[in-house]
Amino acid sequence: MIPAYNLHQHSKFSDGKETPGKYAEKALETGFWAIGFTEHSPLPFDTPFSLKKEEVNNYVTSIDRLKEEYKNRLEIYRALEMDFIPQMSDNFDFWRKSVNADYLIGSVHLVKPPHANRLWFTDGPDPAVYDLGIKKLFDNNVKKAVTHFYTQTLEMIETQKFEIIGHFDKVKMHNNGRLFKENEKWYLILIDKVIDLIKQKNLIVEINTRGLYKKRYNGLFPGGIALKKVKQKNIPVIISSDAHKPDEINLCFEHAVNELINEGFKSVMCLKNGTWQEVPLL
Repeated sequence: MIPAYNLHQHSKFSDGKETPGKYAEKALETGFWAIGFTEHSPLPFDTPFSLKKEEVNNYVTSIDRLKEEYKNRLEIYRALEMDFIPQMSDNFDFWRKSVNADYLIGSVHLVKPPHANRLWFTDGPDPAVYDLGIKKLFDNNVKKAVTHFYTQTLEMIETQKFEIIGHFDKVKMHNNGRLFKENEKWYLILIDKVIDLIKQKNLIVEINTRGLYKKRYNGLFPGGIALKKVKQKNIPVIISSDAHKPDEINLCFEHAVNELINEGFKSVMCLKNGTWQEVPLL
């Protein structure tokens, strides 16, 4: 069964391309019963992708209006995708309360090297930015850079409270097999540490399809060996498209369902009437 909901999407309040209302319209047209907005959390410096602090109240009231407008037709959730940067980002609980979030996604996009003020941007459309960060901030040592990504991820899981961990192996996207291999021992040790802590903290793992439909990567986040390890630990998962446009709200969902079934998953998670529940895949 292909999920008829998407709990990870961005509107114009962060780096999405349309108003929340456009996503709601598309969700009904697609046959969805629920959507969740997850704007990138505010950061203490200007970015082209984060929710602005001065727009927080507008975000809250806008989604409240949308919830009322679509009442009994579409479940609408207000959330945040929290960007975690050690010693820089706010505690997740602060923004959870500020927007009265229904849930939080915890993600790492910007990696803070030790003894440096600049940040390594691991996401975005341009692999050159990824490569330059490794060169300038990590002495052109990809192992050192990737290790810091996962160390920061571990710190986020250990110190912050959230429900879903977003695309936890997305650091592989711009690598795409060029600079390291996903079966290298050092990399698998890092993956194991993250998955073990995810299990310990009872988090839901997001299965993110954005790399596929944007043609930036040939698999899921997480996928491959990492996804197998998630299944071995019996960690619950949720499929999301990380949509930045209304037309993206369910892209590659069928592919994700097939991958999960092939790995032995029987269900995915959803949020229904404010409660996390399992939805069967078969």
